[in-house]
Amino acid sequence: MSASPKERLRVGFIGSGFIAQFHLKSMINVRNVDVTGVYGLSPEGRKEFCDLVSSLELGDCKSYETLEDMLRADDVDAVWLLTPNHTRVDVMRTIHKEIKDGRSSVTAIACEKPLARTIGEAREMLHLAEDAGLNHGYLENQVFCTPVLRGKEIIWRRAASATGRPYLARAAEEHSGPHSPWFWQGDKQGGGVLSDMMCHSVEVARHLLTKPGAGRNSLRVKEVNGSTANLKWTRSHYADKLMKQYGPEVDYHKRPSEDFARGTVLLEDEEGNEVVIEATTSWAYVGAGLRIQLELLGPEYAMEFNSLNTGLKVFMSREVSGSEGEDLVEKQNAEQGLMPVLEDEAGVYGYTDENRHMVECFRKGETPLETFDDGVAVVEILMGLYRSAEIGETVKFPAHDLTDYVPVVARTGA
Repeated sequence: MSASPKERLRVGFIGSGFIAQFHLKSMINVRNVDVTGVYGLSPEGRKEFCDLVSSLELGDCKSYETLEDMLRADDVDAVWLLTPNHTRVDVMRTIHKEIKDGRSSVTAIACEKPLARTIGEAREMLHLAEDAGLNHGYLENQVFCTPVLRGKEIIWRRAASATGRPYLARAAEEHSGPHSPWFWQGDKQGGGVLSDMMCHSVEVARHLLTKPGAGRNSLRVKEVNGSTANLKWTRSHYADKLMKQYGPEVDYHKRPSEDFARGTVLLEDEEGNEVVIEATTSWAYVGAGLRIQLELLGPEYAMEFNSLNTGLKVFMSREVSGSEGEDLVEKQNAEQGLMPVLEDEAGVYGYTDENRHMVECFRKGETPLETFDDGVAVVEILMGLYRSAEIGETVKFPAHDLTDYVPVVARTGA
């Protein structure tokens, strides 16, 4: 890591789709950063991304036809890895090779959640990053949500200090389904909603339960219990709808992934106190849009947050018509009626503070709050929950036999 801070961090994006553009838009509130490159499979997507960089005045972004070309550029210090889950390990291997062979001067990498599809893949991601000498950050935006940052600070400073540590964190994330075909395909995504969204819930809950200043490993996982279900998208009408929208490769008549998941994680702190995470996630929720619900409970206090309980709401009667969009809230399900409005999605969801934190850590050569080590720990919990759901039993930790475990819905030919 660099001993002296860089004046500005020059970032290359690997991926130019929905989540890449979400990250990019949050960068307008991040100082000391320029977006100088983008690599993706779609020329049209790369052009749209570069045009957006220009319109947001975030730098002079160049489109690269190959990943190797971007990694070898002399104006890319760090990369944001935002490609689909099944591509991550191969991308990381390319980055590792380019650096080890002396063709790239990239010094840092940030990777979108989840870090990988299996524990084995996640550990390889961590090994490759460290062997290449990269500073690494795990992009878990909910840890950086403004309500989480403020709520945790207040609870631990005022309530926990007076009456004892929090002992129960509840986290739920629900919406009506993902944006892209690969999310729905178990082998590419690594599972269903448990893999896609419970990675958020278990990590933000683990963060809330961790004493400020303590390492995340100060909480040791003792056991996990999980269950999954197919509530909506295996119904014939909805399975037909998926196939019509995304093509025959998304066939929920024959190869569904779970659209509901529940998980309970029992942990122990350094003093032997037991603490609990309760998490639920769903692709079968139809409300105004994406809903995040968080609770933190202790001996004499409670913290609550619901992302749809916004201060700003609008009402539009049936006489107001318009095309479908997501201009009010992510995963918006209606354009009429009483609607909550998230006036700053990037801020409320944590992308702005997350990217500000990563940029400053990479610029100064400091270790981020969330690293690939945390990404590995999250995948270990997820695989334990999948295994528990498969066998119908609680899984004790450490679970050494889960290294190469693949969830049922992600097994080829299952």
